[in-house]
Amino acid sequence: MRHRIGFVLIVYLLFASTARGAGELDALAAQAATETREQFKDEAIKPDDLAISVIDLREAEQLRTGSYRGDQPMFPASVVKLFYLAYAERLLEDGKLTDSEELQRGLRDMIVESSNDATSFILDTITDASNGSVLPPAEMEQWSAKRNAVNRYFASLGGYDKINVNQKAYCEGPYGRERIFIGPKFENRNKLTTDATAKLLGEIAQRRFVSAARSDAMMKLLSRDRTAKSDGADDQAHGFIAGALPPEVKVWSKAGWTSTARHDAAYIEGPDGLRAVLVIFTTGHGQARKIIPNLAQRLYQALVTKASSSSPQTSK
Repeated sequence: MRHRIGFVLIVYLLFASTARGAGELDALAAQAATETREQFKDEAIKPDDLAISVIDLREAEQLRTGSYRGDQPMFPASVVKLFYLAYAERLLEDGKLTDSEELQRGLRDMIVESSNDATSFILDTITDASNGSVLPPAEMEQWSAKRNAVNRYFASLGGYDKINVNQKAYCEGPYGRERIFIGPKFENRNKLTTDATAKLLGEIAQRRFVSAARSDAMMKLLSRDRTAKSDGADDQAHGFIAGALPPEVKVWSKAGWTSTARHDAAYIEGPDGLRAVLVIFTTGHGQARKIIPNLAQRLYQALVTKASSSSPQTSK
């Protein structure tokens, strides 16, 4: 009986520690959101214009997570391409997709250049559901089932709730069977939560989603060379989250932006062992390029401060 009580106590203490860590990061994310809204009053940022998720990866077996509206679905823009990359690597690892130079070129351009054309090719390839003329209802149902392959896979994993990952990244809108598939009022458009996005990026960074070799291949595409010359305000290596961090911090990321949405998902490694995932979505402020860096800087500084305050003190 005594051993059982001891075991229950240990489990309780571990749960309490994890919950306390999560609560701290929830508060951190909420504070960053509040302070940023206050700083950018002219932007009239509403509370539901933002979503933030944070994962502290410094303790691999006891991750600390937190969020501000992290479970709220939002249109993800090009961040959805991270999910198509991960699913493609899963199919490759399972021998269900044939590798080729053209496939690798498509994956690279989808992530590094954020090419919508490359994304169309990749989604067609991993679902075997290419666009074309409108189909009769029965055939359209079969086509839709194929296009939902990525959704079914992530649903089977658990922990990827409230997401929809079955649409291409359109420049001027879908046509043909893809227009029918997205719904009369675009109700079947892509959606992600920052929580689900942070979970996936964290699993990739920890080499847990697929094999280490395939994880490394994904990380290579997501790596941002911050020493290279910036090619504009939407450069993933110098804008967004990366633009707010000290130069010594390494960044792996996938950003997305439209006329109304501006998002970023980044895994970062900094001095003194800092390892974290930061995911920030903003809606209604697609041209406001300072919001995400401002939020990222606040989150980063809070994580650094938290690490310093929790480090063991040595006497002299």
